[in-house]
Amino acid sequence: MNRVRLYDKTFRTFIPYDDIQKAIDRVAERINADFKDCTDIPVLLCVLNGSILFTAELMKRLAFNCEIVSTKLSSYTGTQSTGEVRQLMGLTADITGKRVIIVEDIVDSGNTIVELQKILAEKGAAKSYICTMLLKPDACRKDLHPEYVGLEIPNDFIVGFGLDYNELGRNLKDIYILDEE
Repeated sequence: MNRVRLYDKTFRTFIPYDDIQKAIDRVAERINADFKDCTDIPVLLCVLNGSILFTAELMKRLAFNCEIVSTKLSSYTGTQSTGEVRQLMGLTADITGKRVIIVEDIVDSGNTIVELQKILAEKGAAKSYICTMLLKPDACRKDLHPEYVGLEIPNDFIVGFGLDYNELGRNLKDIYILDEE
């Protein structure tokens, strides 16, 4: 089992890169099926910084024209959610009248997604869809039903494949879980 150390914490391999790729393949197949005959140009909304890798991998697999827009929100300090969502960077393009696929690395409490859907509605999005690489159903405190989910995981702290611990670990190709041993 592979281990990595980030600051004061040790993490062990939880989801290998091959399993991540298979999950992205499944998500892309579902999105392609839902958007295959679209005549509009949907927007992929990359939620920075965590979903950069997921968004890049997902885009390569989509078989329809789409735009990419970014935004940056934050609700974490260290290993804990603060419960307060802050918008650090607004949308990088106009989404008025467009269908928006929110591409998120992880949905845990649901606070960020709820805030983001509110922002998109205020900015005039025609409709928004939730696409997340990872879902923590046991942590979600909001009435959310993501349309596209790569993998469901337990409510543990993880890093890698875009996810970080105080900005470290995003570059790891596998996903690691906190190793408390």
